[in-house]
Amino acid sequence: MKQPQGAENFIAEQKKILSENSECASSSYNLGVGLMEQGRLDEAIDAFNDAIDNSGRMFEGYVNLGYIYFKKGDLEMVVESNKRAIEIEPRYARGYANLGFAYLQMSMTDEAIEALSKGIELNPDMVQAWSNLVNAYLQKGDVEQAIETGKKLVALAPDFALGHNNLASAYYNNDDYQKAIEHLDTAVSLGFEPHPEFLKVLETYR
Repeated sequence: MKQPQGAENFIAEQKKILSENSECASSSYNLGVGLMEQGRLDEAIDAFNDAIDNSGRMFEGYVNLGYIYFKKGDLEMVVESNKRAIEIEPRYARGYANLGFAYLQMSMTDEAIEALSKGIELNPDMVQAWSNLVNAYLQKGDVEQAIETGKKLVALAPDFALGHNNLASAYYNNDDYQKAIEHLDTAVSLGFEPHPEFLKVLETYR
């Protein structure tokens, strides 16, 4: 894929600034963003680490590192990067949400619930965090909390298809098949493609 000339020029320009002043954190950061957008993830990691080394407050650098490590499938480094981001910026809701998602993938359920709950407390509008919290309660086996959380989510975002799917899953786990069908149908009507097995299992209760 040919890169647009603008991006190449931008990267060259940031490298030039850095060669003249290697401790310019914002140029390292900008370089990292340019490289990340081109998919040059390993080079971007180096640039963001340089930015962080040269600025004690470079919380955005950690945020982007978290995203890159997520793309690379390194969940432990996703956790590490987002922990550092929220140490610097304790009111950064998305950092807690990212942390919670990583913990959920690692089956560290209690940590996931704590981080997601904190993220939602800071920013109640993060529908993806609510959705992950439903899954975290299901992972823990706390079906009642999963249902309560799912109900809050669909009240907050009635057109969020994944939310209805997750609430359907919670109701199914509570043997409330009619409500599960109702929310699964809503999810489908909003364009969601549920797991074929889930569709098949609920078919028997229609």
